[in-house]
Amino acid sequence: MQPTPPAPETEPLSADPPHRTDLTLLTQSWLDLTFLHWPVDPSEVAPLLPPGTVPDTLDGVTYVGLVAFRMHRVGWFRLPGIPYLGTFPETNVRLYSVDGHGRRGVVFRSLDASRLLPVAVGRWAFRIPYVWSRMTVRADGSTLTYTGRRRWPGPRGAHSTISVDIGERVDEPTELEHFLTARWGMHSSFRGRPLYLPNTHPRWPLHRARLLACDETLLTAAGLRRPPGEPVSVLYSPGVPVRFGPPPRPPRAVTVPRPRCPGD
Repeated sequence: MQPTPPAPETEPLSADPPHRTDLTLLTQSWLDLTFLHWPVDPSEVAPLLPPGTVPDTLDGVTYVGLVAFRMHRVGWFRLPGIPYLGTFPETNVRLYSVDGHGRRGVVFRSLDASRLLPVAVGRWAFRIPYVWSRMTVRADGSTLTYTGRRRWPGPRGAHSTISVDIGERVDEPTELEHFLTARWGMHSSFRGRPLYLPNTHPRWPLHRARLLACDETLLTAAGLRRPPGEPVSVLYSPGVPVRFGPPPRPPRAVTVPRPRCPGD
């Protein structure tokens, strides 16, 4: 009987991309991001992850994230990004995953966006759970407020209002802050098969932030139990330019020669 190969080691946490993206599939910028995170038990979110992945954990705990930001100038390949259709507010609900190759990533449970065409393309081309919502991002001094209310495909009435006050720059992010923000790929499934899309971007510029208000039903709409209490991590970033590469080719199978028998 063939011995079971050892499970691959999970790639280390890194503030910089652990891989190169030589071929660019998508370009975009993520601007004015607010990251809210709550701890959850891995067994609670494991059934919500795509095949071939398990919850990524830090000290035995995984997290659910609510991330609000402005998507800016989405573009194909290395072409200039689209100013109107490619620029819109977005708020996503995400989980943290690791696959059978040891690659860390995120799993999106929902992505609310205010442009219908990118929502339709994301749902059709990549099977990403985009939803069309009415959304705004407003700045008032050091205060940012993100609002959204779902339109299609629902559940209609799902909404979020997040308001934060931006604080001091984070010079040395903690291990948890790296774990929650430095994610270099997305796990999903396409036609029943695992899909991994890698991304690269500069190191995150992070700031502490104070949560002023959070009224939302996006977590429960995404099939998650609303974690009790306040988020354990509230961060802000002015943003980064991002490149997505195509799914990497699966590793080549290693052919083991069959032992020769006498007389062969």
